[in-house]
Amino acid sequence: MKVLITGGAGFIGSHLADYLVGQGDQVILLDDLSTGRLANIEHLQARSDVEFVLGSILNPDLVDHVVSRVDVVYHLAAAVGVQLIVDRPLESLMTNIRGTETVFEKAHKYDKRTIVTSTSEIYGKNTSDSLSEDDDRILGSPLKSRWSYSEAKAIDEILAYTYWREKGLETVIIRLFNTVGPRQTGSYGMVIPRFVGQALKNQPITIFGDGTQTRCFCHVSDIVDGSLALSEHPEAFGKVFNLGGNQEISIGDLARMVIGLAGSDSELEYIPYDAAYEEGFEDMTRRVPDTTRARELVGFESSINLEDIIRSVIDDQRT
Repeated sequence: MKVLITGGAGFIGSHLADYLVGQGDQVILLDDLSTGRLANIEHLQARSDVEFVLGSILNPDLVDHVVSRVDVVYHLAAAVGVQLIVDRPLESLMTNIRGTETVFEKAHKYDKRTIVTSTSEIYGKNTSDSLSEDDDRILGSPLKSRWSYSEAKAIDEILAYTYWREKGLETVIIRLFNTVGPRQTGSYGMVIPRFVGQALKNQPITIFGDGTQTRCFCHVSDIVDGSLALSEHPEAFGKVFNLGGNQEISIGDLARMVIGLAGSDSELEYIPYDAAYEEGFEDMTRRVPDTTRARELVGFESSINLEDIIRSVIDDQRT
């Protein structure tokens, strides 16, 4: 099988590529390197079954060319990370909406199954005990750039669903909760690689807010396994699935865990949201996924515990 991965030089895309070539597939990696890195795929570029294409999903002719040559599309390309969304909301909107429109237009033209990655940001400020796929979205003002990513990815989901319902295109929507592992950078607000980088340098661990907000983290290998299983299951078409971890932890406790596992002398430093991002910034106090739907359909599990997830990031940054 021949597969296109948009955002193929990114954190998750590069791990997905590793798995696909490992099972004998041919892979085209499309990436404009705005957040992806050539270092993520350096080990793949000499392979005859991997092709890297430098370019943007905002280029319709290029997207047409690469989609026409494959059997399946994994659409991971996006402007991601809270810092990037706050700093450059227009870029985020253009990439995440117009780019996805282009991908689906070409996928429909050539009738290519498309798996689109969405985000737990969809749920906004909903703090339910565990967020299921049908739960309500609770968002702040659309004039707060903080919520532009959530809005854009909601449109992506609508596009995926309506292309399936109205055009018969095989689509799967995957909502990713906090995903972590080797190759992830802390440059765009990703909390664990940022904490690990600070801890390894014995710098203060900077916690935005009061540290009581909670998250669940999942290793990228589990996300890749779940995504591939869902992409191949006919009952997944036209549906949305949460994928994420099951171990809830506060950001303050996460920082202390990182310090301990890294053997660091770092201290904690708390930074108000207004100073870290922008005035009036709003965050989710809790984000816990209900992954029952994926577990019942394809047996998805978050199999790697949080300490081992953090260790994998520490080992990656030390090399």
